[in-house]
Amino acid sequence: MPYRYLDEIATADVAFEATGKDLEEVFASAAEATTHVMIEEPERLERKQKVDVKLSNEKADMLLFNFLGEFIYYKDAKKLLLRVDEIRITEGDSGYSLEAALSGEELDPKKHPLGADVKAVTLHMFRLERTQEGWRATAILDI
Repeated sequence: MPYRYLDEIATADVAFEATGKDLEEVFASAAEATTHVMIEEPERLERKQKVDVKLSNEKADMLLFNFLGEFIYYKDAKKLLLRVDEIRITEGDSGYSLEAALSGEELDPKKHPLGADVKAVTLHMFRLERTQEGWRATAILDI
């Protein structure tokens, strides 16, 4: 699940590009990039609490936008940091549907060195596009 941060795009916020061979992989990569902005070592998160997320949207890019917003919501409202365990995206007549199994644990600054406080995903320069290798997403996080 590759991603990279784009320092040249946003100086006061955090921008990243995530890639994947399919929609599931690019969504998971973007989620991992978002969590990694929040804490320095997301791999240290223990999978103590489970959360199931179901979302739908007419457009795949807005589905990703909403999905990343879930990670910010859980951090802010529940003090819960999450990672993707499983994700499934289907396309139907009314657009795209996502079902994801997420897990993680409560934020503990002693255990999880904090990164930036992500407030929101912005629509500025937000994009999801198909490439020859699969999919690429670009996002800017408001911190």
